[in-house]
Amino acid sequence: MDVLTQYAWIVWLVLILAFATIEVFTLEMTFLMLALGSVAGLLSGLFGIPWWAQFIIAAVVSVALILALRPPLLRMLRRGGDPARSNIDALIGADGTVVRTVNAAGGQVRLQNGDVWTARLSPITDQADVAVGERVLVTGIDGATAVVVPVERNTPQ
Repeated sequence: MDVLTQYAWIVWLVLILAFATIEVFTLEMTFLMLALGSVAGLLSGLFGIPWWAQFIIAAVVSVALILALRPPLLRMLRRGGDPARSNIDALIGADGTVVRTVNAAGGQVRLQNGDVWTARLSPITDQADVAVGERVLVTGIDGATAVVVPVERNTPQ
């Protein structure tokens, strides 16, 4: 057992390097906390603490860091995210013009970004058909079909 305590520092260094390497690829901050817990285990081993106590210290420090330090670090990491919507999220709320008459069964619209999509009327609208040239608003995407509602025109009074 004395040999295990004497060479435990090698195990701690391997764990620190392994956890740090995994953290670089995941960026979840969990493996960073485990690496820091392993550093605590290594430091306790340098003070001559038995190997089983080193393990307990590393586990306690890792759990404490995961619970206390990880959530604010993740908030800071995600704070600078790109606020621009992309993919399907960017299409919801987009304006379009009917290219081929749209009804509940289908049709085609040209969206404001220039893409032509197959489209069908949303079940929330009472209108039966939307004629060519009319404006529509995308309310959802169902597979490769835009679900649209007609845009009401403002008529002068």
